[in-house]
Amino acid sequence: MAGAIASRMSFSSLKRKQPKTFTVRIVTMDAEMEFNCEMKWKGKDLFDLVCRTLGLRETWFFGLQYTIKDTVAWLKMDKKVLDHDVSKEEPVTFHFLAKFYPENAEEELVQEITQHLFFLQVKKQILDEKVYCPPEASVLLASYAVQAKYGDYDPSVHKRGFLAQEELLPKRVINLYQMTPEMWEERITAWYAEHRGRARDEAEMEYLKIAQDLEMYGVNYFTIRNKKGTELLLGVDALGLHIYDPENRLTPKISFPWNEIRNISYSDKEFTIKPLDKKIDVFKFNSSKLRVNKLILQLCIGNHDLFMRRRKADSLEVQQMKAQAREEKARKQMERQRLAREKQMREEAERTRDELERRLLQMKEEATMANEALMRSEETADLLAEKAQITEEEAKLLAQKAAEAEQEMQRIKATAIRTEEEKRLMEQKVLEAEVLALKMAEESERRAKEADQLKQDLQEAREAERRAKQKLLEIATKPTYPVSLGSVWQLLAALPMNPLPAPLPPDIPSFDIIGDSLSFDFKDTDMKRLSMEIEKEKVEYMEKSKHLQEQLNELKTEIEALKLKERETALDILHNENSDRGGTSSKHNTIKKPQAQGRRPICI
Repeated sequence: MAGAIASRMSFSSLKRKQPKTFTVRIVTMDAEMEFNCEMKWKGKDLFDLVCRTLGLRETWFFGLQYTIKDTVAWLKMDKKVLDHDVSKEEPVTFHFLAKFYPENAEEELVQEITQHLFFLQVKKQILDEKVYCPPEASVLLASYAVQAKYGDYDPSVHKRGFLAQEELLPKRVINLYQMTPEMWEERITAWYAEHRGRARDEAEMEYLKIAQDLEMYGVNYFTIRNKKGTELLLGVDALGLHIYDPENRLTPKISFPWNEIRNISYSDKEFTIKPLDKKIDVFKFNSSKLRVNKLILQLCIGNHDLFMRRRKADSLEVQQMKAQAREEKARKQMERQRLAREKQMREEAERTRDELERRLLQMKEEATMANEALMRSEETADLLAEKAQITEEEAKLLAQKAAEAEQEMQRIKATAIRTEEEKRLMEQKVLEAEVLALKMAEESERRAKEADQLKQDLQEAREAERRAKQKLLEIATKPTYPVSLGSVWQLLAALPMNPLPAPLPPDIPSFDIIGDSLSFDFKDTDMKRLSMEIEKEKVEYMEKSKHLQEQLNELKTEIEALKLKERETALDILHNENSDRGGTSSKHNTIKKPQAQGRRPICI
């Protein structure tokens, strides 16, 4: 009895100790996840769980976003999840998105998962027209997106119409030109074919390198009013704060880089920006919503911290991640080279096999033709022999008839005809017999000549038959090709499905595989050489940028004739005006211009 009571007490105490939980749904750019969270969890506990699940280490760029009354908000790390103004209906939904953007994606984004998440988010912003992108740049970005999804272009696989169901261009660009989907696909495919050899992560990085120069990339816009009550737009991004006209989100009226801002103060609904240069007036603005003001302050603090962090030496964690990324990149490069070598060997073996099969087929055709020629020669020889025999028999028959005529003539001469009439008749018959004998002799001679000619033709036919047999014997016995078809099939069969890579030169880092572990041995010289190769790639990329810009201008000129002017949006007109004034697509140049003008007192 006492034991039963003790067991019930221990069960009830265990039941009381189990923490209460609630369900959370996390939506990323390409997946959805659900977690059971404890009631006491703070934002950091949930955020760390999501990052561990994704294998993400560059956590400082991301956050968990939710919406309150059409206003965007971000989960605070030091506050309990349920203490936020979120729906208490389970599952509680958050969106895992990039909150802060890098200045240079290629230098700052280390992990492949980080690059992929940024690629998906930026691509969606461009397609949803939250970031303005010129038509020619849209086509180029679409070609890199296709490379990232489909790999290298293969005409036998990627046939006409394979992009029909893909969303690759903003609807604004499609409606702006009198072009069919097939015409757009043709132009995208032409650039897609030039990206051969790029892996998915490389194509996504090229996409981000082009997108980061767009004027609206990474900018969060907020409606504000200055102290005069004028409605303006505040833009917060990785480079600083920018003030825009509400009708022009491409070119800021004035910019405050983070390194030129002394202080940002916030009191109730009013913000104050104090520049380092005391000659520049203090800029004050306010927003009508308290939540928006808190969001502006969060973005200012986070972007400023990252701005200062970029200008310091990398932390130990970042250095380790970059080293691991370099090792992983080198490993993938070597794997791609190994696969390329295997593919090349297989293609060469297949070409050799095809060549030998072609030569074998050619030899079979030659042998067949020789056999047919031999059969025709034998048939001709038989016909000629038969004809010669018939001619010879006819000649013998004619000779026999000529002899009989001669005997008849002799008999007629020997017979004496007593009367003159009989003599005359006899002479006439003798004359006719002589003429007939002469004709018989001539015919016999002609037949004899014809028989001789047929004998000569028979000899020539037999000589041709002998030569044909000799040629056939030579084709069947001569060793024309040292490699037989069987040996080629043995060569193909001997190739393993995953053959070991060829021995590497001694200056390439060695990889030792023992069981399931993989160890890398990189020398200092290897790291220096790899760094030099990376610098060389950067120089080559700068050289290719000029060619890329020429391609963009060429495409722009090509499709300009098909543009419908009446469908141009305000951003299209502003972008064209900036281009006509000689502006470039570089976002950094766009921001530097207002900075130069910002030395004068602000009057907005």
